[in-house]
Amino acid sequence: AYAAEEILKVLVPVVGMAAFALVVPITVALLVVLGFLILSYRQTIKAYPTAGGAYIVTKDNFGLLPAQVAGVALLTDYILTVSVSVAAGTAAIASAAPALEPWTVEISVVFLAVIAFGNLRGVKESGRLFAIPTYFFIFDMVILLGYGFYRMLFTHLPVQHVHRVGMVPFGKGAGGGLLMAAALYKVLTAFANGGAAVTGVEAISNGVPAFRVPEWKNARETLVVMGSTLGAMFLGLSILAAKTHIAPFESGTPTVISQIGKAVYGSALFGNGLYLALQAGTALILILAANTSFADFPRLASFHAGDNFMPRQLTKRGHRLVFSNGIIALAVSSTVLVIASDAKVDNLIGLYAIGVFTSFTLSQGGMAKHHITHKEDGWRMGLFINGTGAL
Repeated sequence: AYAAEEILKVLVPVVGMAAFALVVPITVALLVVLGFLILSYRQTIKAYPTAGGAYIVTKDNFGLLPAQVAGVALLTDYILTVSVSVAAGTAAIASAAPALEPWTVEISVVFLAVIAFGNLRGVKESGRLFAIPTYFFIFDMVILLGYGFYRMLFTHLPVQHVHRVGMVPFGKGAGGGLLMAAALYKVLTAFANGGAAVTGVEAISNGVPAFRVPEWKNARETLVVMGSTLGAMFLGLSILAAKTHIAPFESGTPTVISQIGKAVYGSALFGNGLYLALQAGTALILILAANTSFADFPRLASFHAGDNFMPRQLTKRGHRLVFSNGIIALAVSSTVLVIASDAKVDNLIGLYAIGVFTSFTLSQGGMAKHHITHKEDGWRMGLFINGTGAL
């Protein structure tokens, strides 16, 4: 929903029009990382079929203290997942209804309060409930990319004017010496920010017992399907953004995915309907992503509290048998971040990358050590995959 936008937001002010030539290669580089992460977590799921999260893998292979680092990275990510997802979901709504743009912080805080209240009341994650907006979003994306590529190849896909009011200012490109080095640094920053696209790959390894028997096998197959779907959507959006010269706005709205929807569907009545469906699906999937953290953060915080690394109050369950203190701590932290960042995704995304890749690195490093220690069948290939994943 926002990875291609974050790449362009870093590149456009530095390299100008060259950003549209770079966005697809950077996306492909991230898809290589995604491929190794999928292969790596397939190994993790098989080795740790009960729960293969970064905390468990690191604790088993490196001990308690490194596991606390992995756990803190995950806790940080859960807070940021709420903040980033709610901010991005609100941006999707404001893109479709520009009159709401001045109120994005307030709308984000309201969403946060509603989600927190629901979880304090004991709302449980439901597979069917989550499936509806998930498939709705994928269906929206299939139509958007299918029709977009059809227009690109066989008819005419409009190219946008790049100097509209409120758009991120276009740079002139890099010269030699220090300017070239600065541009390279920004390309790497764009790669890091675009890495937000691969967050969540580890989620399946945290929930293997939720799958049908044989759990580990079904979890591995789901991981491949999820990763492939993600990769196809991310690459498709980047190609359409590059072809239509769609650039981000400084305020964060309208979003890049919203502008792509407008460019592909046009302004006819049927096109407007498809565009509004895309924005609704995007907002729903992002706000539901925030809700996932309210299930996982309190549980992980209770593990740390049980090991005396966090306040003991986080181990207490409320009258609805949920970790009420953990839910409140997550809600307060996320609300502070949303207000401090002015509910703008690009103000939060750099923090996201730190936590995500810290936990990825420790998890894959732990799996590399697991292969060296246990030397199970095919351990050399596993060591190569997980070692490369860690690197």
